[in-house]
Amino acid sequence: MGMHPNRHLPIDGTFNIRDLGGYSAGAAETLWRRILRADGLHRITEAGRDTLVSEGVRTVIDLRRPAELEAQPNPFAADTRVRYVNVSLFENLAPTYGPQIDTLHALYVRALEERMEVIASILTVIAEAEAGAVLFHCTAGKDRTGLIAALLLVNAGVADDDIIADYALTGRMIAPLLEDILAHAAEQGMDEEAMRPLLACAPETMRATLAHIGERHGSIAHYLNALGLGDAVAGRLKSKLTGDAQ
Repeated sequence: MGMHPNRHLPIDGTFNIRDLGGYSAGAAETLWRRILRADGLHRITEAGRDTLVSEGVRTVIDLRRPAELEAQPNPFAADTRVRYVNVSLFENLAPTYGPQIDTLHALYVRALEERMEVIASILTVIAEAEAGAVLFHCTAGKDRTGLIAALLLVNAGVADDDIIADYALTGRMIAPLLEDILAHAAEQGMDEEAMRPLLACAPETMRATLAHIGERHGSIAHYLNALGLGDAVAGRLKSKLTGDAQ
C-alpha cells in the first residue's frame, strides 16, 4: 500500500491526519474526504481549522478521556462550523503487561468486548452524521482511532492487509510526536518506560485484533449486531465510505 498524495493532510499543528479513501473494497473503492482519522487537534492553528472545514469536515469525534480534554482542550469544541462530540473510548481500561502479552492487542480486545455500548455510540454518530466529512481522533491517532478505523474499513469490505498497513502507517507519521507524548506522560506522573510499549503499532497487533473479531464473533456483521446495530446502520456506515451516503 502506497500513501496517496492526498491521504495525509499536512495541517499545521498536527502530524497524523489521514483520509480513509482510496482502498479497494471488493468491487468498490473507499471514497476520498468522507472519513478522516487523526491525532490530537489541540495544537492546530486557526488556519488549520479553516483548512479542515474547507476540506469538508462537518463532524469531529474526540475519543479522548475527560482528563485529556481538560489538559489539552479541543479547539473544535466551540467551533460552530462543525458538530463536535466527545466519547471516551478507553475509559476505565488499563493496559495489561507481561512477558508473553501483546499489551496493545490485549487492550484492543478489552475495548472491543467491554466497551461495546461506547463503540456503538461512536459508529452511530458516524452513520448519522450530516453531509460532509467525519473526522475522529485521539492523542496519537493510533489506538482508539486505529480501532474505529479498522472496524469501518472491515465493514466496508477492505482487505485485512490494507487495514493492517493503514494501522502500521501511524508509526511513520507520529515519529516526531513520540518524545512529546512521553514528556507529557511524565508531567502527568506516568512511567515513561511503561509508556513506550504503548507507542508501538506493529502490524501483528492489528492482524491479531482482526482475527479476534472473526474468531469471537464470526464476522464484522455479527460483531456490529452484538453492538446492537442493525443492518441499516451497518449499511449506512459502508455507504459513508463507498457509496452515495454522505
